[in-house]
Amino acid sequence: MQLVGSSVFGAALSSPTRPLRHLIGRGLDAVLPAQCAACAAPVMAAGALCAGCWNRIDFIERPYCERLGIPFAHDLGPGALSAAAMAAAVPFDRVRAAARYGGVARDMVVALKFADRTDLAPMMAAWMTRAGAELIETADVIAPVPLHWRRLFARRHNQSALLARQIARRTGKPLVADLARRVRATRPQTGLSGSARGRNVAGAFRAGRRHAPRIAGARVLLVDDVLTTGATAAAVARALRRAGAAAVDVLVFARVVEESGVAI
Repeated sequence: MQLVGSSVFGAALSSPTRPLRHLIGRGLDAVLPAQCAACAAPVMAAGALCAGCWNRIDFIERPYCERLGIPFAHDLGPGALSAAAMAAAVPFDRVRAAARYGGVARDMVVALKFADRTDLAPMMAAWMTRAGAELIETADVIAPVPLHWRRLFARRHNQSALLARQIARRTGKPLVADLARRVRATRPQTGLSGSARGRNVAGAFRAGRRHAPRIAGARVLLVDDVLTTGATAAAVARALRRAGAAAVDVLVFARVVEESGVAI
């Protein structure tokens, strides 16, 4: 078993007390060389990326569409909207992403979701917090995109909830993990067309009934790991709006962007 840092090894030690785990982690950090969180190359500090991996992440910076966060090749002026934003009738208000989906960003998403690399969540959430600062500032509550209980049982964690929890800790904004629920199991979205994705998740989500007072009139920040067509985020947003949410913004770690600049 390869050790990639004290955070991973320490998580496996469930019996010692927290102070003892902390001491063990610090001891491992002192003995083992720090490794890149993505490729395991030597780095100066734990929880960091090497220069090569850092340069392979395409961070999304302005200029971008003020509504959907799609990056522009040129600055079109304040408040500029993309063609997709003007053409699409989506139930969420604003979208922000830390990076384009590809390269190291894609590898991190896959590792967090499928390879139990939960140690990546703090780093990814830190970049999301920066990218979504304006959305976080106006949010009344943070909520993750939920998993169906069967998939949660198989995967053992909800990557969206891990990211949302880290963002809430960093910002002090309230987190309600079950603000929305997935009430119907759906097939994985991978490989489906945009229209098929929409049909796949239609009616799959409901707002948590016991949170109705919390949702009514609130601005909800919906957190997910990646946005492709936006079908899943749209389905959750519709459920929250039906429950009375005043607005739903979406913050993801990575988003898919076509070469033309239009999201798929």
